[in-house]
Amino acid sequence: MQLAAIVISLVTTVIGTALAARAAAYIYKVVKTGQPDTTRTGNPVQRTKTVAVEFLGHTRMNRWGVVGVAHWFVAVGFFTLISTLVTAFGQLFDAEWTIPFIGTWLPFELFTELVGTFTTLGIAALIVIRLLSLPSRSGRKSRFAGSIAWQAFYVEYTILGIGLCIMILRGLEGAISGVDSYEAAYLVSYPLVLAFKGLSHATLENLIYLFAMLKICISFAWATTIGVNPSMGVAWHRFLAFFNIFFKREEDGGVALGALRPMTSSGAPIDFEDPADDAVFGVSQVEHFAWKGILDFSTCTECGRCQSQCPAWNTGKPLSPKLLIMSLREHAFAKAPYLLAGGGKDMEGNEQATPEQLAGVPAEALAEAERPLIGTAEENGVIDPDVLWSCTTCGACVEQCPVDIEHIDHIVDMRRYQVMIESSFPTEAGTMLKNLENKGNPWGMATKARLDWVKELKKETGIEVPVIGEDIDPAEVEYLYWVGCAGALEDRAKKTTKAFAELLHTAGVKFAILGKEETCSGDSPRRLGNEFLFQMLGAQNVETLNAALEDAPVKRIVATCPHCFNTIANEYPQLGGHFEVIHHTQLLQHLIDEGRLLPVNPVEGLITYHDPCYLGRHNKVYSPPREIMDKVPGLRQQEMHRHKERGFCCGAGGARMWMEERIGKRINTERVDEALSLNPDIVSTACPFCLVMLSDSVNGKKNEGAAKEHLKVVDVAQLLLDSVKAQPVEPEPEPVEA
Repeated sequence: MQLAAIVISLVTTVIGTALAARAAAYIYKVVKTGQPDTTRTGNPVQRTKTVAVEFLGHTRMNRWGVVGVAHWFVAVGFFTLISTLVTAFGQLFDAEWTIPFIGTWLPFELFTELVGTFTTLGIAALIVIRLLSLPSRSGRKSRFAGSIAWQAFYVEYTILGIGLCIMILRGLEGAISGVDSYEAAYLVSYPLVLAFKGLSHATLENLIYLFAMLKICISFAWATTIGVNPSMGVAWHRFLAFFNIFFKREEDGGVALGALRPMTSSGAPIDFEDPADDAVFGVSQVEHFAWKGILDFSTCTECGRCQSQCPAWNTGKPLSPKLLIMSLREHAFAKAPYLLAGGGKDMEGNEQATPEQLAGVPAEALAEAERPLIGTAEENGVIDPDVLWSCTTCGACVEQCPVDIEHIDHIVDMRRYQVMIESSFPTEAGTMLKNLENKGNPWGMATKARLDWVKELKKETGIEVPVIGEDIDPAEVEYLYWVGCAGALEDRAKKTTKAFAELLHTAGVKFAILGKEETCSGDSPRRLGNEFLFQMLGAQNVETLNAALEDAPVKRIVATCPHCFNTIANEYPQLGGHFEVIHHTQLLQHLIDEGRLLPVNPVEGLITYHDPCYLGRHNKVYSPPREIMDKVPGLRQQEMHRHKERGFCCGAGGARMWMEERIGKRINTERVDEALSLNPDIVSTACPFCLVMLSDSVNGKKNEGAAKEHLKVVDVAQLLLDSVKAQPVEPEPEPVEA
């Protein structure tokens, strides 16, 4: 028995180790086929700290309750219980062998007992959760829909088998050591010690040989399996996740939200005024992704947390962030032999490798190389265009991913090529782009129309809004109010604009606007993929803002649109524009705290607040709108099921505001249905795009009789104004003479 156990274990170990090492080297080569990226190694100390915090604290996983706790024990046990594998090798040669010095040390034995037990229980819990959430039961609602089931179950049952072997070996170790009463070293396994106690010494030895062999064989059979499946993300993420987290986009450990990365070619930012002749615009082939992108694809563990939160997937559209990343991973690894042999095509489609270089490349890899990255099923495309254009860039996938995959950056990179090189995008978006190029706003309205709301406000209230540099000196301005296209031109959003201006006037804030000098911030064209138009609009705005605020003591800007807020604060620094930017809810909360605004008039009703994605997830502004509503007398707040970090998109982001929804349920309708489940009197938000999308859906529901007639959708600023504004005093009736 002992000889057989030794031979089988050692052969399995050698094969598994060799294959896993070969696969690890291959994965490294595949990742290196991506483009260079020199932005991933800054501040290594902070990056190391981020890895330690995210792994040991499981900060991304623990949001999921029992799943996070169970996964923590499985992850920690995977690496720390390597000692039990060492022990198993020793037991093959001596059944009573222990690791020198620490093998019989009580803290070490307690650690092995507890971690071994909770790892086993943890993986059992995860198996049960997966079985209860099978796609065959839940369909698209299952976050495992589309995941490679056999790989996931194989990994989970492997860990369960190893955990059971550890506990059985602990019982056998106690029995062969003559443990005859309960002691701390066998805190959990003592019942197993008792179960084996009556067996002979020889039998106990043979059982130890057997289970030590089983533990080793299960472990290295797993190594063999992942060795022949280098794209098996559900297994390889145990190693790759550390690198993926270390090389994440933000040095400070933040997720890849907020700003988009500048457009690069061969790792260097593209100069749009004088691009290089060989510059590659966007991503049209998998090797055009940066190496970090290919590492992202390789690291995906197919857990489906991104998919479960995706507004497109939840409304019947073909986009699943998980399936998109999996498709890119499978394509990258299938095409890798061709790329590693020197294969590749230039922008005109000419093959750069010689026939000699490609002679040994498998036919399957050559066929994979011919597939278009973006294309329909008839075209044998890797990613369907409907998948690409369904994304709202809401950031739910990036926020939820436990291994820090940067989905939005990859989607926008693919969109950039489609828009700028192929001119292939939804036709409705073309109207928006043309209007931006010609008129500086998505509706194509005249520039002078940007001041219509100013005239309306003066007529309604007598308040005059000054234009900086014309009616007021920049040195006198506390805040430059960036109105935004929607805030200046869209009737429903103009109500927010006027309410905010009136509140600033009431609080005595010195503010001004750019007036006709303001143009689109560039959020929508950039997220659509038209980086050139963004660069043009952004450069124009940065020049205008720098000139307008040149003499201002602080370059301080306040915006009512989260998309403009995000662009000016996070993306204009890429263009040389460095400003202090806040959202209007942040300023209003500050003015309330200072006592400059006093909400006194009751606004009765049940209210639910919708978190705008570009205010919440992208910029982590959650509290100010809620604190403002808390200060308004009469309001009773109730959160929708999906709120804050898990808030559900309105459907307007990622330039979807300008595209029709032709597939599945409308995203804004899904969100309004969630709001209506609370039977509210008011739905509030803090974004003009959200205001338009939610209003459209609510009006539709009213027409169907599915919503209360008095239900209204308003911005937080409108609510606050209703509470701050002095109510008109009704004149007392004159006494009637007899």
